[in-house]
Amino acid sequence: MQTNDAKRVEIIIEAPLEGRLLDTISQAGVTGFTVLPVLGGSGRSGRWSREGQVSAAGGMVAVVCIVRPERVDRLLEAAFAVVERHIGVVSVTDCQVVRAERF
Repeated sequence: MQTNDAKRVEIIIEAPLEGRLLDTISQAGVTGFTVLPVLGGSGRSGRWSREGQVSAAGGMVAVVCIVRPERVDRLLEAAFAVVERHIGVVSVTDCQVVRAERF
């Protein structure tokens, strides 16, 4: 089966910023993404968990986008405009996709 080069961008950010991030990356031309709840993790401030929180406001979400390599810089600039002043992590991974016309 034919595969094509792509970039997988994962943005982990505080849940209250989800809407702002999605608006920003949409304005940058990203038409597809997946939003996942983040249940817990560990970082510079130590371990944390969503367990026992009264609302999702204290939680984190992961936004995953797969884009063509030539579109990744624009996506990263848009994402960083939101993430730079808040808790968040942005990672980029090389990946392969089938049906490249969808990206």
